[in-house]
Amino acid sequence: MAAEPAVHDQTPYRPGSVEDFDRLYRTSYPRLLRTLTAVLGDPAAAEDCVQDAYVRAFAGWRRWRPEAPAEAWVHRIALNAAFSYRRYRRLREVGELLRRFGRPEAGPDPAAAGERSDLLAALRRLPPKQAAAIVLRHYHGYSNREIAVALGVPERTIASRLHAAKERLRQELQTPEDGAISTSRESGVS
Repeated sequence: MAAEPAVHDQTPYRPGSVEDFDRLYRTSYPRLLRTLTAVLGDPAAAEDCVQDAYVRAFAGWRRWRPEAPAEAWVHRIALNAAFSYRRYRRLREVGELLRRFGRPEAGPDPAAAGERSDLLAALRRLPPKQAAAIVLRHYHGYSNREIAVALGVPERTIASRLHAAKERLRQELQTPEDGAISTSRESGVS
């Protein structure tokens, strides 16, 4: 995953300007979609959440304040939509299990096992807030300050989330023989 630098060198956005919101949409949509796909692990759900985020952002565009970068503001809205989706999905899964209690659940599809790398699978097992911090830092190249603005939390919180997420990923990606972290080459994923 190649990091993309955050876009800072454009004409400033003006709250309430339809043209500026259109420009924000065009420049930030691909990054938001990749972020939410990494956080949710489901491209269709990610696209739904991104669209919902832009609808919400457009509704609040007149109230947006330029003190916060516009792309970080939209990222925050989109991540909140993704977190809500994951909560809803988990509740629905629990309801499904309760409704089917006693019947065995079908095992994982063996054909799908080769489609996911160990890293992406481990990333999807992280708590959503930790996964968001990792994706924004290592996939998009955001600084702790930019991530803090996007998530609406203090910068120190981002540092602790990144640390906790990295430790958890290290533990999950260790090979049993030597304790070393598995890389994509070692695990056969290209």
